[in-house]
Amino acid sequence: MAIYSLKKSYQLKDLQEIDFKDLWGDHGIFTTMWVFGKPAKILFFDNHIKNMIKSLKDYKIKKKSLKKDILKIINQNLSKKKNYNHLLRVALNKKIFSISLRKRISPKLDFNLKIVNLKRERPQYKNLKYKKILSYLSKMDNSRSDICLLSNSKLLETGTSNILFIKDNKVFTPKKNYYEGNTYKYFKSKIKRIIKKDVLVKEIKSYDEILLIGSGKGVASVKTIRQLGWKRKSLNQFRNFLKFYRSAINKCNLHKF
Repeated sequence: MAIYSLKKSYQLKDLQEIDFKDLWGDHGIFTTMWVFGKPAKILFFDNHIKNMIKSLKDYKIKKKSLKKDILKIINQNLSKKKNYNHLLRVALNKKIFSISLRKRISPKLDFNLKIVNLKRERPQYKNLKYKKILSYLSKMDNSRSDICLLSNSKLLETGTSNILFIKDNKVFTPKKNYYEGNTYKYFKSKIKRIIKKDVLVKEIKSYDEILLIGSGKGVASVKTIRQLGWKRKSLNQFRNFLKFYRSAINKCNLHKF
């Protein structure tokens, strides 16, 4: 179970603080950002905010000062004096703005995926319909395991991350029915070719590596999918992706308060 160092909610109309509501299950959007260092840096911050604003508009959550308000609440709740290694979650519905901060847990190399028959509602959005996923994740050691969503015998995404499949050093990603996160978009700009294809359960043993990428995991290598009898054959692309990711970390600017 995640331990939170901060949980606050505000009325969206006037930013007056109210009792905390996590908003899970509501009609709305959230984003999770990695905050690290002292003073703080937020990896892919501009893209997180840009994508969130666009998604909120698609969900008919509108306010002229929306971007300004989001930046204000983030700055209000981050400290210049604190040394961070945390995940900052920002969530909004039509009436409420919620923000929370929890310690980031690094994934270990003995990582297992648990297959779950589930597809998110409107999966192209980072929406708040996550209660079923959270019910699984709350029972897991998130440093060693995650769930992998399966629909029509196709692997889609995990409970927390995008998923990449490696075969003969070629990189594959599912065709559709998942959210393209900011970490994923960063790698699309760095890797020469990420091939979109249906990743079927019956073909899983042909893949050499499976990688998880996202704000919470960074880059993680899956060791096993025990339910399917899959085992990691290599760490070659994991090491390659890790180099790109570390480069992004090193180039990340300090957060502007």
